[in-house]
Amino acid sequence: MENLKIVFITQARVGSSRFPEKVLHEVDSGLSMLALHLQRLKHSRLYSEIIVATTFEEKAEKIEMIAKSEGVLSFKGSTIDVLDRFYQAAKNHQPDYIVRVTSDCPLIDADLIDQVISLAIQNDLDYASNVLKEDFPDGQDIEVIRWKSLEKAWKDAKIASDREHVTPYIRKNSDYNGGHLFKAQNLSVDSQFSDIRMTVDEPDDLKTIQTLIKELGSEKSWLDYSDFILTNQDMFNNQKIIRNEGYLKSLKKDNNSY
Repeated sequence: MENLKIVFITQARVGSSRFPEKVLHEVDSGLSMLALHLQRLKHSRLYSEIIVATTFEEKAEKIEMIAKSEGVLSFKGSTIDVLDRFYQAAKNHQPDYIVRVTSDCPLIDADLIDQVISLAIQNDLDYASNVLKEDFPDGQDIEVIRWKSLEKAWKDAKIASDREHVTPYIRKNSDYNGGHLFKAQNLSVDSQFSDIRMTVDEPDDLKTIQTLIKELGSEKSWLDYSDFILTNQDMFNNQKIIRNEGYLKSLKKDNNSY
């Protein structure tokens, strides 16, 4: 892995229909959600570069400032065509693999990221993730994409939801789902944690992150946070929010456009 260039790209924007400017909100004393997300990413042992892929929206400079303060790069691209934003952000860095994460997952686990990267490299995959089968908590979503595969998706994907959500074209055309274009595998876990929520789409989600940090600190593993939620369900009001609601809305728009 030493000779491979692995670029982490996290998407972050100030605009959000459900919770505007969510990544700028404080999750701990003086610490923004985006800053915590980036700090946890930097615990990875395998990354070469981290890029915050943001947009040209008003106040996006606040995202750039946080990226700079955390010592990572930033890039501005399309608000809607996020696949293009990822491609343009990465192309000049000549990566071997892209790791896609999202900044509304402040408690992302770097050890888990490294496991998915290792899965991709050791099995010579075009795509590896822990979301082909959703066993892990919402908020621990990790996708590792071979650069040539991302480039092919960028060239060939036409449907709006495929462009907005970056990887559906690859997933749908992978051998994991009966396709022939991409070789893919999923990282599994013995127990099923998919009902646990530690992502931030709504204010109640932010309260959950703040509570977890207050109770456990900001450096625990995904499993530590999950176990705490499972054993203290009465402390959290967000655990019934629908997973992947944004992607489901995009699919609906696709259907309505025909």
